[in-house]
Amino acid sequence: MFLTEHKIPLGEHIAAFVDWLTRHGSAVFDKISDVLEFLIHGVTGGLLWFHPLLLTAIMVGLVHFIQRSVGLTLFALASLLLILNLGYWQETMETLAQVIFATLVCVAIGVPLGILAAHKPWFYTALRPLLDLMQTVPTFVYLIPTLTLFGLGVVPGLISTVIFAIAAPIRLTCLGIQDVPAELMDAGKAFGCSRWQLLTRIELPHAMPSIGAGITQCIMLSLSMVVISALVGADGLGKPVVNALNTADISLGFEAGLAIVLLAILLDRVCKQRSLRGR
Repeated sequence: MFLTEHKIPLGEHIAAFVDWLTRHGSAVFDKISDVLEFLIHGVTGGLLWFHPLLLTAIMVGLVHFIQRSVGLTLFALASLLLILNLGYWQETMETLAQVIFATLVCVAIGVPLGILAAHKPWFYTALRPLLDLMQTVPTFVYLIPTLTLFGLGVVPGLISTVIFAIAAPIRLTCLGIQDVPAELMDAGKAFGCSRWQLLTRIELPHAMPSIGAGITQCIMLSLSMVVISALVGADGLGKPVVNALNTADISLGFEAGLAIVLLAILLDRVCKQRSLRGR
């Protein structure tokens, strides 16, 4: 058949492009890798510098301060103490550091892009196919080019995590800005608000629930990708999961998986708005 006999060498072209980047940009990628590795190790070292019980007390206090829920506070205390008891404290802090770092990068890039997309329909039209691609490509595929460019370690996992999770804050920020009632915008313009004042005093406050949902979704996506990143040498809770898979160790796999579940539930509940907590 003509179509099958004359295959478009799309994969070969992509591979050739990545090889070209590797040959001509190795110094740049090495520098980026060194900077990102220094930053993430700094965050991880900061978390591990505290005594586990002291950091547990600080985290539980933050949970209570943010959500004002006795039940959630007790759950956070029990979860962190259980993780410490099971011996996965260091891995949990490594995973938490990666999630925090990836989420901050996604928010710093995604929220401004979402605001721009909401105000520039042509930009969102051009961006939407890329966002669809980023959200539908299998997660393992992201690890292949980043592993080639940055080598083994935490950096390719972080970059893959950012690419995988950044679509959520972009989409939901754009949606939140677009849903601002026209009456509110007209009232702001009638009172002489500048474009910056309209954004900071009307659009962003009204869109905060949607932006918050995007951040929460970004955290969950980052956590799922950080665990998978253990396949390319990233530290954290993904490592014992991969080891358990390779050795068919049910005990190791269950304990590491339980630590991941507790961390995911805790992050989700803490980041969720109080009004949505009971839903």
